[in-house]
Amino acid sequence: MALAASRGYLGGAEAESFPALWRWSVDDRGSFWKLMLEFSGMIFSGSAERVGIGLNRMQPPDPGEGPWWFPDITLNFAENLLRWDDSRVAVIAWNEAGLSERLTFRELAVNVGSVAARLRAAGVVKGDRVTGYLANTPDAIIAMLAATSLGAVWSSCSPDFGVQGVLDRFGQIEPKVCFFAGSYRYAGKEIDLSARISELKDRLPSVKEWIAAPLARVPAGGGAAWKGERFPFNHPLYIMYSSGTTGLPKCMTHGAGGTLLQHHKEHRLHCDITREDKVFYFTTCGWMMWNWLASCLAVGATIVLYDGAPLPPGDEDILWRMAEEESVTVFGTSAKYLALCEKSGFRPGRDHDLAALQTILSTGSPLANHSFDYVYSEIKQDVHLASISGGTDIISCFAGGNPVAPVFRGELQTRALAMAVDVWDVNGQPVRGEAGELVCTRPFPSMPIEFWNDADGSKYRSAYFDFFPDVWRHGDWCEITSHDGMVIYGRSDATLNPGGVRIGTAEIYRQVEQLPEIVESVAIGQDIGSEGDVRVVLFVRLREGVELDEALQSRIRKQIRDNTTPLHVPKVIVAVSDIPRTISGKISELAVRNVVHGKPVKNTEALANPASLELFRDLEALRI
Repeated sequence: MALAASRGYLGGAEAESFPALWRWSVDDRGSFWKLMLEFSGMIFSGSAERVGIGLNRMQPPDPGEGPWWFPDITLNFAENLLRWDDSRVAVIAWNEAGLSERLTFRELAVNVGSVAARLRAAGVVKGDRVTGYLANTPDAIIAMLAATSLGAVWSSCSPDFGVQGVLDRFGQIEPKVCFFAGSYRYAGKEIDLSARISELKDRLPSVKEWIAAPLARVPAGGGAAWKGERFPFNHPLYIMYSSGTTGLPKCMTHGAGGTLLQHHKEHRLHCDITREDKVFYFTTCGWMMWNWLASCLAVGATIVLYDGAPLPPGDEDILWRMAEEESVTVFGTSAKYLALCEKSGFRPGRDHDLAALQTILSTGSPLANHSFDYVYSEIKQDVHLASISGGTDIISCFAGGNPVAPVFRGELQTRALAMAVDVWDVNGQPVRGEAGELVCTRPFPSMPIEFWNDADGSKYRSAYFDFFPDVWRHGDWCEITSHDGMVIYGRSDATLNPGGVRIGTAEIYRQVEQLPEIVESVAIGQDIGSEGDVRVVLFVRLREGVELDEALQSRIRKQIRDNTTPLHVPKVIVAVSDIPRTISGKISELAVRNVVHGKPVKNTEALANPASLELFRDLEALRI
């Protein structure tokens, strides 16, 4: 296993256990990252002797002052992902109809070279922005690699974004070229994008060339891969976006070297991914897990793409069938998908041959205790279940898996190597065995190199460093356990505060969604009185045919009271037919809270189902 093989390599005698390896990696970050660079086999030019500049400060990078990593190295991101250039399968693509395409590493490389030539002809040079309004198909991977091979900065949105959502993102970064899909299929329906594309062409004047997908394929013998020049380690690679539910999305710019090095660490040491693996993650091009998945190509692993609904009508277990037919070894999904599989009565381990499956990854929201039980009882007993947590902000993880350690029900196994993660109370003091703010106290390579259009760094500073000076406050409400694992309770800006005690919404969801009558739920704190107190309000989406009568409300309250505390018990329970989610699939508690309190939701384009907000407006049950 990669982690076991790396212990002595990275930590020497000090790395006799994973906690010791983690401590060493945090205390001696320079040595860790230098050895990680060597261990990863990354292709670069220059010297790695100087690990960084300004690595003792956490504040956003000021030009020339840091934190900057490996300032004497140059590399090409695409070259590292295309390094294998052989006949092994690089990309397997599925959609709702089944298998759609396979590409070998050689075929991928020559097609990237072909598209890169087209971009050069369009005048694309390093630093230009190239965007994709694309479905999760090989076209998106090819376009991204072609752009980054030239030193251009890639940014993408999935086709379920509406026109304003795309403009709110691409309009800020002024792309020169945009790849686009003319339509996409979801849940058995074909959605035509022609009207949206026409409007975008009128309203994105910076775009000089629009390139339609599907892209023509070049056969393996039809050309040579073009790898391009090498750029500084911190050269901009991706522009990622915050959810945008409180205003225009923040444009987080990530560097090529830091992203690649961080992903190498997570893939090889935390997930034990090798060249022999087939890695799937259910994602779209609008979520950072797409970027994370793409980087698996640098390890030489095969990536498995899926375009469509996770539970398409008439073929609801397609992802497990795909895992069986393609011998997927790493299956990545969301906590919500696993919960829906459980609610639907799926038994993948009985219905499919999952002998190849070694790892299940879950992220997007906290994984409930009962979902741990479900995975081991109904999917596979000897699988490595790794609940992971990080974010678009760092395009990586603060906490994740450990392939050589036990999995404890309800916990993320470990803080990520070389990430100085801690949990602090509001006074900036570390706490154990109780919930607090997730912080990171020392720099790491995948911090954003900047926010786009943030010349003085003020947006960057206010996003992470205003609460605790010179310490990254991530906005997660969590706990470090006695096993040195982590429990995530939800976003700290969505924590509830009844009676002045802060509690996490995930603690409520874990209990409520165990009841078979409930599909999903969202909890908020509703302001009451003038003393700043709140009452907990729970909204539930029920299974078809179920009514929220007094008996069900009593069962909900009892389930919560018996397994949490009386403060968690909602004062009001309301049934709704839909719950608002961001386009990346996360429940938007803040949007619900704003509507309930009569406040505007500033950017409904960030929501996949904005019409659902009307279900929460002016409810008689919420009148004080």
